Amino acid sequence: MSTTHPATVHLLGVKGGPAIRPGSHMPTSVLVRIGGKTILVDAGLGAARGVCDAGVALPEIDLILITHLHSDHYLELGPLLHTTWTAGLSKTIPLIGPEGLDDYWRHFLRSMAFDIELRIRDEGRNDLTGCADISVLREGAVWSEGGLTIRAMRNVHPPIEDSFALRIEAEGRSVVISGDTAPMDAMVEFARGADVLVHEAMLTDGVEAVIAKTPNGDDRLRTHILRSHSAAEEVGRIAREAEVGHLALNHLLPDGLPGFSETDWERAVREHWSGPLTIGRDGVTIRIDG
Repeated sequence: MSTTHPATVHLLGVKGGPAIRPGSHMPTSVLVRIGGKTILVDAGLGAARGVCDAGVALPEIDLILITHLHSDHYLELGPLLHTTWTAGLSKTIPLIGPEGLDDYWRHFLRSMAFDIELRIRDEGRNDLTGCADISVLREGAVWSEGGLTIRAMRNVHPPIEDSFALRIEAEGRSVVISGDTAPMDAMVEFARGADVLVHEAMLTDGVEAVIAKTPNGDDRLRTHILRSHSAAEEVGRIAREAEVGHLALNHLLPDGLPGFSETDWERAVREHWSGPLTIGRDGVTIRIDG
């Protein structure tokens, strides 16, 4: 095989939602190393630290994909790219995300203009503007190069329409990342036979606890959570019907709140799924090399 590192999935941040508290995990980001490429999917708060903790130098990232424009999935994108730049980035990283991501990047560069221009002038650095090549993420074929292919499927995450699941394949291995979504029958076929399915999950019994912990939480938040996310029981059913090799839960809701433990997640998922299971924790690595 041409792969220069083991095929792995690193769960860098597994918390659902943007707020962090003592005892919680960090928001969503996943690092996939497959087919000799290093791919970052989403860049929630803490993503740069998570990449480094996975033993990967930031300039080793080959491609970044953002599944949708909720802050817990891209808040650290600009800082991560800036930090990668200061760590010696000497290439352009393709950055693929929903329409509007280019606005975020343009405004980030403007907000950091003093520092960027100073470092170019004072330290001889290259122009950060050219370090990201942004393209719009759309349903269907996303990437095909050197044996690596990536496909996207629009998922169900109202009120956001441009929200996607991803299937990443290379060298006979496949990883599917659900993104934030309500349960979808279409996910079964999209994830069919994947070595690893990383799927968001919630405990419906924990929704009220999340609302109680959220300042000004009310019926709008409850409605959003229940219509836009997947109960752990449903995730187990999807994994079983798709006949995936390994199920990993991320974007956990609730997370870091008292009264909920891995036992609750295990009980819910095991209603339908009896295969290999990883209940997400920041820094967990799943090896998918044969």
